[in-house]
Amino acid sequence: MSERGAKIREISERLLKEGKIDMVIGFRKGTLPMMNEPCLVKSPEDVKNLVWDSNCGINLAKYLIGRKEKIGVVAKGCDSRNIVTHLIENKIKRDQLFIIGVPCEGMIDRRKIASMFEKEIKEVAEEKNKIIVRGSGFEKILEKSEVLQKNCAICIHRNPVIYDELAADIVKEQKNVDRYKDVRQIESMPPEEKRDYFNDLLSPCIRCYACRNACPLCYCPTCFVDESRPQWVGKGIDLTDIKTFHFLRAYHCAGRCTDCGACERACPLGIDVRAFTMKLEKDCFELYGWEAGMSKDERPPLDTYRPDDPNDFFK
Repeated sequence: MSERGAKIREISERLLKEGKIDMVIGFRKGTLPMMNEPCLVKSPEDVKNLVWDSNCGINLAKYLIGRKEKIGVVAKGCDSRNIVTHLIENKIKRDQLFIIGVPCEGMIDRRKIASMFEKEIKEVAEEKNKIIVRGSGFEKILEKSEVLQKNCAICIHRNPVIYDELAADIVKEQKNVDRYKDVRQIESMPPEEKRDYFNDLLSPCIRCYACRNACPLCYCPTCFVDESRPQWVGKGIDLTDIKTFHFLRAYHCAGRCTDCGACERACPLGIDVRAFTMKLEKDCFELYGWEAGMSKDERPPLDTYRPDDPNDFFK
């Protein structure tokens, strides 16, 4: 991972010195272990702050919306697919961007790792496919494959789909991955059990909107939950209002979500909010053969008319 960080810094410094971009959006070390932070670098001298490791799970496409500058952006597979979505939706122009593509082998799940230790974790390092966790009086080596984020464990698009320069060699994509096993389990539940599942899933939610704020697809000037005329959903933590928020937000992401995991990663309660978006991803794939962000020349199914659409309600 240190080689990728060095390459990102080398590319960023070169682009800034040559005046080809005004800034780089990348990652810097966070104040806590496993919590790297998005950062904006405008001068070659500050490039030294840029890092890359398995703690760069935040989707940097979130920070491109509406910008006018020429931007260098660090993008792993899911980030690049969201950039494609932004291009399709006219939220950014392609000639504004220099995409530094980073082939990705997955981000680690900080909550899963933290739950393994009673004492405070002071440092987390990486060596090849090993994660080294250190704290007061202990050190443990973990297999990276065993502590990946859930979305990364089933990712089949680890390489950027669009880029100007790569920071590492292309990685081998995962094959024979059952992406929708969890969705099928929920689909198979009887209605009462399904209702109880979602009630239990969302019962910890405090309506902090961290999932919405982290999502690169949530860029409406006024979110439907903040509308007062008309008021679509209540402002409190009544379970009905909580479910309304999560279901409607998921529908807004239908045909657009790349399963980057930013929503679940941001949730302070660790709620599996991907349970909603993964169902819609599965439906879009099975009904239309659609995967979001794979081509900037193809429109998403929900804004495209097809005479052979499987539904005939509008004919």
